[in-house]
Amino acid sequence: MTPNRLAPFARPAHMMRACVLIAGLSLGGCARDHDTTPYPSLAVRPVEKQGFAEPAAKPVVLRADPALDAQVAEMTRRLTALEEEFTKAHDQARADAAKARGAAVGSEAWLTAQTELATLDEIRARTSSLLTEIDDRAIQRAAALEPDYPTLTSLRDRASAAVTRQAAQIKAISDSLPAA
Repeated sequence: MTPNRLAPFARPAHMMRACVLIAGLSLGGCARDHDTTPYPSLAVRPVEKQGFAEPAAKPVVLRADPALDAQVAEMTRRLTALEEEFTKAHDQARADAAKARGAAVGSEAWLTAQTELATLDEIRARTSSLLTEIDDRAIQRAAALEPDYPTLTSLRDRASAAVTRQAAQIKAISDSLPAA
């Protein structure tokens, strides 16, 4: 070591005091006498005292709707008529399909069976259209925040089952015929 150069830890005391004073003044600028930022309280809030249980649901009072009852009665009548029409057409289509099983594609028997299938599909399409109409009524009630109407719901279930059943019966007859 050179005689004029002191080790870093052997610096004069006045230099060390100056460094401590500068560091203290710099950090002192960060502190405040009072904090003006409004921090939220950590105390329990009233909403936290209520708990997490579901509130008791108020029972829904179902009011009679004479206009909707009339519409449901009319749609029920139409659905019954469509089901009866489909049953008659289905019996005819099954008989014609039985005659066409051994016939060639394009023969008179095959064309007759195809025509009957088209008739069945047209009836199924009308039944599906009625189901859409029933769904529209239910959607209108839901949009008005009204509860489900039991007769409308049961009619919708019946119409949906009819459409599904009709489609399955059409497919069964169609599968039994030679493909074009």
